[in-house]
Formats: sequence, C-alpha cells, structure tokens
Amino acid sequence: MDQDLAITIGATARAAREQLGLTQADVAERVGLVAPVYSRLERGQMLPSVPTLYRLCTELNVSPVALLGLAESAQGVKGARAKEEDTQSLRRLLYLARKLDEGKLDALVHVATELSR
Repeated sequence: MDQDLAITIGATARAAREQLGLTQADVAERVGLVAPVYSRLERGQMLPSVPTLYRLCTELNVSPVALLGLAESAQGVKGARAKEEDTQSLRRLLYLARKLDEGKLDALVHVATELSR
C-alpha cells in the first residue's frame, strides 16, 4: 500500500466531509462501507477500491484529481490552497441548496444572481 497516497485520500475525504457537515457514518452509508472501514480510510490506513473512490468523489463532490492529491502539483501550493477554499465553499453551498424546496431554491438563485452583478 502507498502510505502517502492513503494519507492524502483520507485527509482530503475528511476535509470534504467536514465541509459538508456530514459524519463518518453518513459518508460510509452513502458510499457503501461500514463506519469503521470508512474511519480507517480517513486515517490513511487503507486505500479504497476504484468503485469506492468513484463513490467518494461523487458523494463528497470532490474531483478525483483533488482526492488523489494531484491538484497541488498541477497548480502550485498557493494556487491549490486558494482553489481548494473556493471548492469547499461551493461544495457547502451545493450541499445546502440540495436541501431546499423548489421555491427556496428559486429564491437562492435570484439572490445569487443579484449578488454576482
């Protein structure tokens, strides 16, 4: 097992999960793992299978590039951190928006449109 890769995936998954306000049990259920196994993944003690890696990216709204730790080498450390902060804010907004009913979502779109002007 590549320990550095396991630690990178675990740390990125943990940061994304916390940004979304989810528990380890929430994510474990969504990706089809039992909570203790998901906990080992976040601690960098195991590598996920390819199907699990795909489900992690989908459920945590993280690109495979970010989850595998390839974003920093492509953008430089400073650029990657700024991009990651933007990505985390957008993931949080998307997570909250998915909870809204249609009327509230429409109002959020209107507010965001006005703020972007």
